[in-house]
This record gives sequence, structure tokens and C-alpha cells, in this order.
Amino acid sequence: MRGRWLYLLGLGIVAGAAQAQEADIARRFGTLDGVTQVSLSPDGQRLAFLAPNKGLANDLFVVDIADGASPRRILRASGDPEILRWCRWATDARLICQIGGREKVGEFIYGFSSLLGVDAAGGNVKSLSTRRGDNALGIDFRGGSVIDWQPGPPDSVLMMRSHVPEANRRTASLITKDEQGMGVDLVNVVAGSVKVVEKPRRDTIEYITDGKGKVRIMGTQPMEGRTDNLSRIVRYFYKPADGGDWQQLSSLDTLSREGFEPWTVDAATNRAIGFGKIDGRLAVMAVKLDGTGKGETLYRHPEVDVDGLVRVGRDQRVVGATYATDRRQMVTTDTKVAAMADSLSRALGGRQVYFIDASADESQWLLWAGSDIDPGRYYRYTPAAKQLRPLLEDRPLLSGLTLSPVKAIRYPASDGTMVPGYLTLPPGRSDARGLPAIVMPHGGPSSRDEWGFDWLAQYFAQTGFAVVQPNYRGSSGYGDQWYQNNGFQSWKVAIGDVNDAGRWILAQGADPAKLSIVGWSYGGYAALQSGVVAPGLFRAIVAIAPVTDLGRLKTESTRYTNGAIVRDFIGSGPHIREGSPAQNADRITAPVLMFHGTLDQNVDIDQARIMRGALLSAGKKAELVEYPGLAHGLGDSDTRTAMLAQITKFLPH
Repeated sequence: MRGRWLYLLGLGIVAGAAQAQEADIARRFGTLDGVTQVSLSPDGQRLAFLAPNKGLANDLFVVDIADGASPRRILRASGDPEILRWCRWATDARLICQIGGREKVGEFIYGFSSLLGVDAAGGNVKSLSTRRGDNALGIDFRGGSVIDWQPGPPDSVLMMRSHVPEANRRTASLITKDEQGMGVDLVNVVAGSVKVVEKPRRDTIEYITDGKGKVRIMGTQPMEGRTDNLSRIVRYFYKPADGGDWQQLSSLDTLSREGFEPWTVDAATNRAIGFGKIDGRLAVMAVKLDGTGKGETLYRHPEVDVDGLVRVGRDQRVVGATYATDRRQMVTTDTKVAAMADSLSRALGGRQVYFIDASADESQWLLWAGSDIDPGRYYRYTPAAKQLRPLLEDRPLLSGLTLSPVKAIRYPASDGTMVPGYLTLPPGRSDARGLPAIVMPHGGPSSRDEWGFDWLAQYFAQTGFAVVQPNYRGSSGYGDQWYQNNGFQSWKVAIGDVNDAGRWILAQGADPAKLSIVGWSYGGYAALQSGVVAPGLFRAIVAIAPVTDLGRLKTESTRYTNGAIVRDFIGSGPHIREGSPAQNADRITAPVLMFHGTLDQNVDIDQARIMRGALLSAGKKAELVEYPGLAHGLGDSDTRTAMLAQITKFLPH
């Protein structure tokens, strides 16, 4: 039944793709994932999933697993401007969805979200976020979130919801509603009744429960002094198990990541479980919620950050942690989950297995499995019967194509440091001799590439390129020493490592006349700045949604409440001009092709426009393709397809 449901949704599977032309390959890889989010009903018998529609629109489908019937569409978001971000079963009869989007008001781009409930049969759509009256004295686009899916009372969830004060317009001095900020409510998703659990607090940004209906942790992030800028410090407070006032737990510097960041609460041991640093690397820690402040390290790794928790079941209990060396690894304290993951991975040919959801009694599990050469698919697993049933594919259009294995590499930087990364070669090739090649630095810069399926790298490999993805110094995941002062303040080291990736692939035999660099976001910045630092190395530069001027980036950030955080992240000094490709465009010799959405909240499109102007003024070859109404990820299949085709035509190969 591989791809069957997706075919019924009209996404289709193209047969006989052995001799597919470039346009068809671009369409296959440019088309968005056929499934963007999946949830299993509490009884384990039905599936809800989100799938893209035309343009930016997307749909919510529900399907009965047992009878194999066609999925039923029960909700659609137009994409103008709202989309469905996620939907999850609250009960067997009702789902909760978050809608969100972006809108431009003047020079500002605002993100918004809202929660709603919908019957599994369709209809009865009701807003679950706090209603905004016409007399609101402010703007708060946060719709809130569900923080506990089974707090105890039937048909109810615990929700974090935002509040805005309201005034009586007829009598300006009379406040009719003075609640402001985030609070917690017990919401009956069927009846719509609401019970206040935690009154709204202005500076609160997060609440954490123990998975059993008790709110135990609160995170606050106030404004800096009398400014409209958020502080970079988040402070956490806890409530004792038997109730009482909030007490201080920890603080976290959002830039340096110093401090303890709680993620969840283990009710059985009365501990907060989260992350803190040991010797400059993130580790899983637990801190007692009894006033002693006593903590212990649950798991650490000597080489990389431990950056994720393994959480399973509707109560999202913690059973382990994950980290990424050459590949992502899992360690677990739950022998049942560990054995299940190992046996499933073996049964699926060594693919990575992730548990997505489970029925209320955990007799049914929803899992995802994939690898470097498998974009991934969803399964329902029944342990008692040892039955593994395939459900949905992520990318059915790639069925029948031979994808390229991804190889972990180490290459020497100019100072002798060995830099980790990944190499993807065209299908059937074992080396890069004579091939056109692409260096593809990741975005972030506080990020890293990992082993697995990457639609961009696989597309370029499919069209004949060798692709190198360097985890340059400035990448996250390897600890403070590797991260340095981030990829902007330490740009010389980061860009040096990126350029050395290009020199390494040439040493492997790639064609020096056909070496290009392609990057998205910070990767686009790195592509342009590499052209400044090493003008003769790359013969073509592609930058998607790039940062190009660090000083302007700081100025643009002052429009928003995180302006002070961005200011500190970028820093001050000579690197602002030296590290800005738009300020050094005259040094670039390679032709430049850029793409950018006009509704990009991460990187303003003016960054690309300034770069194009600087290049053209310097007599360089430059083109900018603008996409009206699209955000940072360019989340439209037709747009991505056209972009891939244009990039391939532009690159020497």
C-alpha cells in the first residue's frame, strides 16, 4: 500500500522515472513533503495528518486505519495568511489544531498563532485561544499551546493561553479587564468550559506540567529595564509538589546557553529534567524540586552536545536522550522502548526509528523510519501481534529513484583542525573525480548538518554534482570550543572552514572549473562571504534568503522585541564591516544568483536587495529572484521546483 493514501490525495506517483529529464527531477525534489505532521488517536484506530495543498494552503485529513478507506479532509487552511501548523487528538472524537502565519503591517512582519478544536468527523470548529475584544489595549499574537494532554478530567487539556487587557472605550479611565500575559487554563474541548489554573503573568513565556495535571515550572523573560527589548536571561521558578508559592529554580542565558533549562518534570522523583553545560557541552541534568537545589547529571557525551530527550506516550514521559556524532544516536533507560527501537530498526533494514505517538494504553505505536536514501515513512506498530503496518510516505514522488548514500567525512582546515561534514555523490559514483561539485554550508549559524535525507543535497547529487556539507566551526552540537563566538562574530574561522571544504573536494578530483557554493539563510551568507574571502575558488554562488550586511541586520532587529538579543549575538567591532559581503561586493568575481521571499521574518528581503545593488554597482554579475508573500523557507512546491531548475541552469556542470 506504499503511497496509496497520498495518491488518493492527488499528489500522485510518477511511474517510469528511469530516464526522467531535469524538469521532472526538479519537480520531484522541489515538491514539499506529502505529509507534514501525523497523530494517532487515543484508541489507536485512526490517523490524523496534515498534507500540503496548492500554493501555501494545507489540509487536515482523518482516516480509519483498519478498513483502509480513503482519508477524509475535515479542515483546510487557505495559506493566505493562515496555515495549519499541527493537529493532534485530544479525544477519540475531537482534535486540537494550531493555525499560524505571517502578515506585514507597514515595515513590520508579524507572526501569529491560534488554537482551535474540530470534530474528527468534521465541523464544530471552535476557537480555543483567548478571545480578543474590540477594546483590547495591546497586541498579542500568541495563541497559546497545549501543555498537558491528559491532566485528569475527561475531555480536557491544560492550555497555556495569552491575555490582553481591555478598557471601556466610553469611559477611558475604567479598566474592564486587566489580565495580561500568559496563564494556564483547564479547557474542556467538548463543552468549551474553562477553569483558571494559573492566572496570567505579564513576563511569563512558558509553563511545564508533570504530565499528570499539575503545573510545576514557570519560565519568565522580562523586558530589559525600561526598553521594549526582551532580556536575554530566562528565569525559571517551580512550585512544590504539595502546592504553594513559586520559588526560584534556575536561569538560562539564551545566547551563551549557560544555566539550567528545564524541559519536563518527572513526578515520580519530583525532579525537573533538562539541559545544562558540563565542560562546555550540553548534558542531560535533573534538579530536585524540593528547595535543596540538588542536581545530578543523567547523561553526557565526551565529544558532542546531548541535545534532545526521548519522550514517548501521551504523557510524554522521558525514557532517554539523543545526540549526534556522525549519526544521531539514542540512549534510553527504558529497556522495553530500547528493545522495541532496536528490533524495529533491524526489521526496517537499519533505518533510524523515531516514536511519534501512541494510543492511550500503548498497545499501538505510531513511528517514523527513514535513512539517507529513504526520505521516510510512517508506520503503526502493534507490539502484541508484532505487526508493523505501513501508513504514509513523506515523499512518494521519489519512489523508484535511486538516491545517494551520505558519507561522513573529516577534512583538514588551513590550521590543521579536522572539520566534520558529509559527502553525497551522484548515484553509482564512489569518488568525485571529474565531477562538478557544490559546497553547501548549513544555515543557523547555531545549527549543524546531520546524516540522513536532505532534499537539496540529494537533488544536486541526482543531477550529477558531488555535494559537501561542512559542519564548520561556528556550528552548534559540538560544544563551546567548536561554536566559538558564533558564525558571525567568528566569521573568519567559519568561512575559512567552508572554503577549505571546497579545497578538499578539489583534492578528491572534482573539476576546479565547476566548483560552486550554495547556501540558505546563514548558508547564503557563508556562500557570499566565501566569494569575498576566496574570489577565485568558487565559479558560481547561490544564496537563498541570505544575510548580507551585519550592521543592517542589527538595525532591522530593533523593530522587534528581540532586538537586544540580536544585537548581542552579532556583536560590535571591525567584523561588522569586514564580515558583511554587501560591504565588500567589489571583491567577488563569481556570478551570483539569489532567491528571497518578501514575507521573510527571519531575514528581511532588503538584505538581498542591498547585495544585488552592491554587486551591480561594482560591475559584477548578479540576479535576485523575489517571491511575493513567501517566508524564509519558501514553502511552496511550485516555487521550489522552479528555483531548483534555475539553480541547475546557473551552475557550471
